Amino acid sequence: MDEILEQALLFDFYGELLSERQKEVYQYYVFENLSLGEIAAEVGMSRQGVHDLVKRGRLMLEEYEHKLHLVEKFMSIKEKVQQIDGLLDAYEGGRQTEEGWRAADTWACREGVPPVDTRGVRPEQSTQELLERIRKMADMIIEEL
Repeated sequence: MDEILEQALLFDFYGELLSERQKEVYQYYVFENLSLGEIAAEVGMSRQGVHDLVKRGRLMLEEYEHKLHLVEKFMSIKEKVQQIDGLLDAYEGGRQTEEGWRAADTWACREGVPPVDTRGVRPEQSTQELLERIRKMADMIIEEL
């Protein structure tokens, strides 16, 4: 994951646990991409003080994630929802017998769900299989919550 995105997600999930000063400085650093010198001038601190606040804030956010795994769970759930969306798009596009199932099988293998042989499957069977896969993914999402 891109470092800026990771820091933004960490801040979104755990930023309220930082002090007001840490939040302010961290927002300037991550979201506004200001240099340490620019932040120092903005908040009336030394450049070294800003550096220390940013470093300490990053370590705190990473420690919260290490203990709680909220960003990790969010990313996992997001991936599963995207897979469901992809299955539905493939099905609606009439590609449910080959291309769409290939993408779904890639996900299934990664998640330990047995792949399905769709050769010679009638459309109503393929619809039923699609619904079963979506239910399995939805169950996995619920378990993660």
